[in-house]
Formats: sequence, structure tokens, C-alpha cells
Amino acid sequence: MKIRVRRTLSLILAFGILAGGILCFPWFRILCFENVKNPSERICSRRGTGGFCIGYTHSVNKGRVHDHYRIDGNSIVLYRTDFVSYGAGMPEPEDAEGAVFTVSDGTYSMDHVRNLGREFYLAVGVVADHSLGIAGDEFFLKDFFEPRTRLRVHVGKMNLVQFWFGKKTLD
Repeated sequence: MKIRVRRTLSLILAFGILAGGILCFPWFRILCFENVKNPSERICSRRGTGGFCIGYTHSVNKGRVHDHYRIDGNSIVLYRTDFVSYGAGMPEPEDAEGAVFTVSDGTYSMDHVRNLGREFYLAVGVVADHSLGIAGDEFFLKDFFEPRTRLRVHVGKMNLVQFWFGKKTLD
């Protein structure tokens, strides 16, 4: 009888450890935008690890700019910038070594590769009206964070418990 009880308790304990491991193991790569002063205030996206875009209104020429990023290993890479107008404050071809400038359908594009490393920082603009584009969806950062909030943008890992209950996801 004691052997049966011990075996049953051992099986329950083993199952509990296995279930806890499955639930707590960081299975998912995610793109995170988190408040530097309050890291629990964040938005995350699994789809964002496939590439994302940050849009904003340029402070000088007031045109909309879209920076396109991809995730390469553990690094975030800026690979293209699109402008709707070209003028004051925009990069000049001779100042952007290795960049390729093109014009198509009224959009000016600058193709370039800039490895930003594991993270970069962004302040939610009042006038810039920053947005996050993921797989055709657009989310305005002011809907999630107060203006002037400093954000840390990085790629992280998320477990099932966090995915279901703990973090605000855009997926």
C-alpha cells in the first residue's frame, strides 16, 4: 500500500514538474515595446519578429516617414526608410554611404542596412504620432503609452503563462 501511494505521489510530482516546465519555458520569440521607467507596462507581438515598421510624422517637413525593421538572429536591423515627401531634414544620398535611393508611386525610399543591436530606444512623440506596423496592422503607440514615455524596443522570449495572462500582446 505504501509503495502504491509513493508511486502515485511520484507520478503526480513528475507530472507537476513537467507541466510547470512546459508552461514556464520561454517558447516564443517576441518583439517588445516596454516603458523604461515601468517595464511591466509593455506591448508585445510574436508576429513582430517577422518584421515591423515604425511610422512617424517628421518634425521638420511634417511628412510621414516609415522605418522598416527585420529581426536577424538577436539583432534588430533597420533596412529601409520610406518618405512621402523629400525636403528639409531628410537624408541626402551623398550623406548616406552605401544607401540606395529610389522613387516609386510618389514614395521616396532609402534602402540601407543598419544593425541596431539587441535593442533601441524610442520616445512616444506628441506631434510625431508614432505607430507600429505589423503584418498589415497599424497600432498607434499613444493608445498604449503616455506621450513622452521612453520605450525600450527589443526582442525577447515569452512563456505560455505570460502569453495567456501576463503581457499585453498585439497578436
